[in-house]
Amino acid sequence: MIIGIDLGTTNSLVACYTPEGPKIIPNRFGKLLTPSVVSIDENNEIYVGESAAARKLVHPETTADVFKRSMGSGRTFTLGDKSFTAEELSSFVLRALKEDAQAYLGMPVTEAVISVPAYFNEAKRKATKRAGELAGFKVERMISEPTAAAIAYGLYQKNKNTRFLVFDLGGGTFDVSILELFENILEVRAVAGDNYLGGEDFTHVLVQMFLRDTGLKEEELTAKERASLTAQAEACKLGFGKSRTSVMRCKVRGEWVEYPVRLEDYEQACQFLLERIRRPIKRSLADAQLKLSQIDEIVLVGGATKLSIVRKFVGKLFGRMPNSSVNPDEAVALGAAIQGAMKERREDVREVILTDVCPFTLGTEVAVEKENHQMESGHFCPIIERNTVIPASRTQRVYTVSDGQTRLKINVLQGESRMAKNNLLLGELFIDVPPAPAGQESVDITYTYDINALLEVEATSVSTGHKERLIIKNSENDMTDAQIQERMEALAYLKVVPREQEANKALLFRGERLYEESVGSLRQKAEWCLQKFERVLDTQDPVRIAAAREEFLAELELLEKELE
Repeated sequence: MIIGIDLGTTNSLVACYTPEGPKIIPNRFGKLLTPSVVSIDENNEIYVGESAAARKLVHPETTADVFKRSMGSGRTFTLGDKSFTAEELSSFVLRALKEDAQAYLGMPVTEAVISVPAYFNEAKRKATKRAGELAGFKVERMISEPTAAAIAYGLYQKNKNTRFLVFDLGGGTFDVSILELFENILEVRAVAGDNYLGGEDFTHVLVQMFLRDTGLKEEELTAKERASLTAQAEACKLGFGKSRTSVMRCKVRGEWVEYPVRLEDYEQACQFLLERIRRPIKRSLADAQLKLSQIDEIVLVGGATKLSIVRKFVGKLFGRMPNSSVNPDEAVALGAAIQGAMKERREDVREVILTDVCPFTLGTEVAVEKENHQMESGHFCPIIERNTVIPASRTQRVYTVSDGQTRLKINVLQGESRMAKNNLLLGELFIDVPPAPAGQESVDITYTYDINALLEVEATSVSTGHKERLIIKNSENDMTDAQIQERMEALAYLKVVPREQEANKALLFRGERLYEESVGSLRQKAEWCLQKFERVLDTQDPVRIAAAREEFLAELELLEKELE
């Protein structure tokens, strides 16, 4: 039997398919949710789930949680005198789920469909698969969480062409996916999200409110006090489901501190998180070239969607009540179990073809010609744009940039920034070309990306037919998305003095954001506008810059409207 697993940031679940339909398998404590927490004691015994979560409150220094956010980053977690990667910690959780499934089913279990956030990049997906293999599974398939949820809701059983928006806010990640059903094909049209946004962040807001209003400093608290404070904040957050006032009660330095919180104050403090939710929704609709009115059904997934503050925000944002008929905590695991049954070709399951998309743009580094006819390297050339249905293959022709050039280096990049250095380097490929004047020799670069997140890069010299090939199975770059974003903001515009001026910098950031949020002709238009403004900045002429700034602002306003 192929089981389905939702490997979550806060909680994980395992499900199987029965003659009565998909069913969540209870863990050894008789509960359906298994906390994604791992702890180790002085005898090197590993605790997972409920016991580890309980142990965290007394031994936080030998306990780890929220490690899903670090999948594929190379980060290590120190528990006592032992160190573990996020994949290894996740494998402990998966192994516990496997044991629970085997005890419940009374048979060995070796195969699983494991869910991943739709917005996980190539490195994070590979890390999840490794975690499954470390736990002793043959990972039949990794399925995007929103797609699994759509299956759980039975959306694939609809009889007419239908469009769905899946709003998936879990403990640590946020995904919004737009899916379309036609005949027996469930196609992902667009995905967007934030790998560092979830219920844990709404808990952290309460922690910060408590510290601010009590005058305490987090660094002065012991590890045990911090763990207790987080647990109290989580309980306080859930308390808003019953009352407009919730209370945190924490013991600090031997004394009890009671902190009542009004829902209105909490909502105000969470506005910046709610705004981060809004942006991926807008991006996914723009990429799918759809308006909200063209979406037939909105589906809520993930435990954090049960929060009253989130429900209220979603209802107001969409202007209608979303579908939450399936328990948001369980939808992904149930869908993964159904997908497992589909792979087993169970007669009582309607088979459906699932398609996915490339979550991030794949491209290479190129040089572009400036106004003075000089070539400037370091620019990003998209080849397979984000939200392209996969499997996909695209070809881009590039040319030599210097006389007598005999070799081309192809940097394989993943990301949305127009500058190559701000994107994730996946690998590099070299190909020889005959020496000739600049621009006379060319190479065709073909990217082929498949459903298992494998990228094949093939470079062909147009004049000789010589080919070089690279298969990228895993990224060697260990930077997290947050570190890449921090580096991008710190380095992207520190070149010449005029760009340091606040007004110019703000417009450049805005232009970069619009470039990253758009695709196709709009992305080209954003690139052209940015280059035009940068050329004026290079003159360091304050009069010309002031005039160009007004023109650039008007162009950005038009781009904003076209993206809406």
